[in-house]
Amino acid sequence: MFKSIILKLPLIGRVALVQDKGGEADTFPGGIGFHSHLDATLIRDGKAVAEYNLGSGVVTDAGVAFMADDWVDATQEITNFNFHDSGTGIVAAAVGDTILGTQAGPATRATGTKTNPTAPQVRSVGTIAYTTTLAITEWGLFNQAAQGGTLWDRKVFTAINVVNGDSIQFTYTLTITSGG
Repeated sequence: MFKSIILKLPLIGRVALVQDKGGEADTFPGGIGFHSHLDATLIRDGKAVAEYNLGSGVVTDAGVAFMADDWVDATQEITNFNFHDSGTGIVAAAVGDTILGTQAGPATRATGTKTNPTAPQVRSVGTIAYTTTLAITEWGLFNQAAQGGTLWDRKVFTAINVVNGDSIQFTYTLTITSGG
């Protein structure tokens, strides 16, 4: 059975604690909600050979702080969160994460293609090419192509095995529900 808990915290307001059921976002009475979802497609020899529903990730404290700063700081730009990276780390994703556990993609992150599939969603699709055999177990969305920058969301999952010449197309969808 799916359950959610709404807490009212001083100075913050209402916060929703939600069990991940791997589906779409839920509406939270009296509060705003973020729900991320990640899908992956393994591409070998130019053909999709496997699809994975990876569920929701973890929007990080650094990502949320970046978003809040963007409201008041003209140098911050939340629209830059469009760079996909992957790795082989296995430690569970946490809100305090700032990097991947073990980065395994190329030195330059894959630039995603952004869309708004339906209101209130944002989607970024990025494809990462691999040049060696790896067991990819983590993914992250960053605000810059070069290493470093701010991590918006991170997901750890069961290994997707790749060999030289393979690529993984990651589809990240963020749904934001209104409330107050």
